[in-house]
This record gives sequence, structure tokens and C-alpha cells, in this order.
Amino acid sequence: MIIYGVALLAFCFLVGKILGSLLGLAIGVNGDVGGVGFAMILLMVINLYLKKKGWLKTDTTKGILFWSSMYLPIIVAMASTQNVKAAISSGPVALLVGAVVTITGFFLVPLMAKIGRKEPNA
Repeated sequence: MIIYGVALLAFCFLVGKILGSLLGLAIGVNGDVGGVGFAMILLMVINLYLKKKGWLKTDTTKGILFWSSMYLPIIVAMASTQNVKAAISSGPVALLVGAVVTITGFFLVPLMAKIGRKEPNA
């Protein structure tokens, strides 16, 4: 059912927000740090797991696809709840973490592009 896809997204969103808030507390930032990223990674991992097990039905995928078309507005809304002023004023740790994560993301793009690609027959 389509509602299961929406429920999966809601679950990932809530877990991501909790993990982001916990990370913010751990580094001394009063706000969500990386909650959006945690939610998206969790969604990808669960989605991949369910597909491999054959438990992800077509209608469930439709629920996920519906919200993926709403991706940008959702990300903007989630990011707007973050306390950027507190992150910047808390010192260089927040800026350093942001820079490290961004640079790491750039280096991981080629690796992620290879995932799922079939090797040519030799």
C-alpha cells in the first residue's frame, strides 16, 4: 500500500531528527546537526534492505516516489528549523564538521556512482 511508503519516510524523518538533535547536543550546538542526512541515509538503507528481501511492494514504492517528488520543499522546510546562528556562534567546531562532511561527500560521489553498476564481461 502507498501509505506504507509514506510511513517509512515519516519513520526515517523522525529518527533522523532525533539523531541530528543528539549529535547537536554531543558537539555543543543547540539544534539539529545532520538530521536530514541521517534521515536520507536511513531511508536508502531500509529501502535497499527491503528490496533485497523482496518485501518492498510496488505500491509502497509509489508512496516513496510521491514524497521524492516533494524532496526539495521538504529539505528546505527541515533545514529551516535548524538554528544556524547558534551553530556559527558556537565556534569553529560546527564549521569544521560542516566542511569535513561536505568534502567527504564530494569524495564519496564517485564511489557511490559505482554501486549497482554491472561490471563489463571480460
